[in-house]
Amino acid sequence: MTEHEHSCTAPHHHVDDAAGFIAVVERVCRERGLRLTPIRANVLRLIAEAGKPVKAYELLDWVREGKGVGADAPPTVYRALDFLMANGFVHKLSSVNSFVACHHPSSNQHSVPFLICDRCHSAVELEDRDIVRQLETRARELGFKPQAQTLEVHGLCADCAG
Repeated sequence: MTEHEHSCTAPHHHVDDAAGFIAVVERVCRERGLRLTPIRANVLRLIAEAGKPVKAYELLDWVREGKGVGADAPPTVYRALDFLMANGFVHKLSSVNSFVACHHPSSNQHSVPFLICDRCHSAVELEDRDIVRQLETRARELGFKPQAQTLEVHGLCADCAG
């Protein structure tokens, strides 16, 4: 399989098994010596179960509605999100101010392009190292020193365009 045929480019590829995803993150946390607290695990579970990008205020509402354990104070949810992003378990989609579970929670931090549907709000995490490499190379050619990269492409998914 070439890197362009990676499963992340499949239209329906996302975190389909929230429990399995949480188990991988728990294992990675143990290996890295990180602490996945109950509120962090709850926020991660809610994101994984959503199946689409989730806004922070939606997460806060769900926690307040009792969908699992955890404090319902906004700073607690935001600290959980900060931890999950810093350790590569979720990505933030800035253009829609939402969060999605990372397809590769056991890998190191990585830059990825996303395809975001403006109608159904699905987000596909592409695995295309060439795009990432080209952006970094071009930035360096212009004297820019990239520190982080998230490319977000908006349009209509195949289902919504059909």
